[in-house]
Formats: sequence, structure tokens, C-alpha cells
Amino acid sequence: METAKKEKNELLEWVKALLIAFAIAALIRYFLFTPIVVDGDSMMPTLVDGDRMIVNKIGYTIGDPDRFDIVVFHAPEGKDYIKRVIGLPGDTLEYIDDQLYINGKAYDEPYLDPYKAQITDGNLTGDFTLQDIDPALDTIPEGYVFVMGDNRRFSKDSRHIGIVNQKEIVGKTSIVFWPLEEIKIVE
Repeated sequence: METAKKEKNELLEWVKALLIAFAIAALIRYFLFTPIVVDGDSMMPTLVDGDRMIVNKIGYTIGDPDRFDIVVFHAPEGKDYIKRVIGLPGDTLEYIDDQLYINGKAYDEPYLDPYKAQITDGNLTGDFTLQDIDPALDTIPEGYVFVMGDNRRFSKDSRHIGIVNQKEIVGKTSIVFWPLEEIKIVE
């Protein structure tokens, strides 16, 4: 009789431990970090289709995105996109001859160098201004960002979907954890 009671208590302890572990895992995934799979080629060569990454969901609850952060956001089509923040609130933005200008100042984008080296016909990024995207915009409004994929010729980004409300940003991502031979931190 006592052995059966002892086994029942041990089973209850295991069930409680498992429930607590699942609850902690769910809280971590829902509030802190979540995995995401890169779908498509819009962030090549930085990220490739099938890369698995960790999204930090808490960083932007206490701060704002920084220029050139790689972020995950809810896109208008109901999908999550992975893109790079190019323009911040208050910025003017334009591309001329494959050169990024923010508020009239030229910015280097070293993460694009591997792609630019492969291009033999024209520029990686076509010329545009913020007004070309939305004639009503002189600057990026407060609470919004302008995002672009690193594969500029084949990326559906703010040039197509418009500026992104910061409330739609899930979080920042910079750690590729799969495939194992490709584990890295991207910038």
C-alpha cells in the first residue's frame, strides 16, 4: 500500500515538474525569444533561404530599432518579413548611383559589398527618394521605419509595401543557429 502511495506521489511530482517546464518554455517563447525561418532570398547574401534564427522580442519593448538592425515584422500580407532597418523616424532618404543618403549624408553599407562585387550590369539598388515611395512623405514619421532587404533587386520591402509601423516589429534578429555549420552572428 505504501509503495503504491509513494509511486503516486512520485508521478505527481513528475507531472508538476513537466507542467512547470512547459509553462516556462511557453513564457520564454511568447515574451522573450522565438525562432524564425528565413523564407526566400530577399536578405542574401547576409541570410539564405532556410536559415533558422532567434528573434529577440524584448529589445524593442524597452528601446527603439537602430539603423541597420535586422528585424522581423508583420507584413501587410499576413506574413512575417525579415529586413534591415534603413531609415528611422525623422529621416529623409534617397539612393543615387547605388549610394545611400540619409538626411543628405552618404552612408556605407559594407554588408552589401559581396553582392555589389557580383553585379556586372548596373546598380544593386535603383535610384529612388522617399517621395518616390510616398509623395506625401518628406521624412519618415514618428513611430515608423523604412526597411530593405539586402538582395535589393529581389526584395519586397518598404519600396513596395511602404514604411513599417514600429508596432508591427516582432523583434531584432542577429543569430543564425541552423544549419549547424552556418552558426553565426550577422550584422
